[in-house]
Amino acid sequence: MIAHIFEDLCTGCNACVAACPDHVLDLGPATVPVIARLDQCQTCFMCELYCPADAIFVAPDQRAPEHVDPAAILASGQLGQMRRDQGWGTGDADPLREYWRLGPLLMEGAQRAVDRYKQSHPEWSPPER
Repeated sequence: MIAHIFEDLCTGCNACVAACPDHVLDLGPATVPVIARLDQCQTCFMCELYCPADAIFVAPDQRAPEHVDPAAILASGQLGQMRRDQGWGTGDADPLREYWRLGPLLMEGAQRAVDRYKQSHPEWSPPER
């Protein structure tokens, strides 16, 4: 699940908000997005991939939130590792060449997350896209 947004690194571009298929993030009162619906996160790493500032850390446990030590994450060099592993931001002409295959899986996961969230929050409805 999304575990931490590093406010001091965030540029406020909101690419993560737009990329999240589950509406986990909301625009923040300042420029930093807010983790608004953590229980909808399907741990797809799209927010981390789309963050050009490498200001987001997604922990691998998709069933429960993990307590993370932001200083330890910074020191570990893990921030931005997903982007580097996938070749994003390296000048590769087509970093999305394989991600099209995720579409059906992300949509299925998104629908499951929405259904799960609506069960515990019946007053909520997903924002229009």
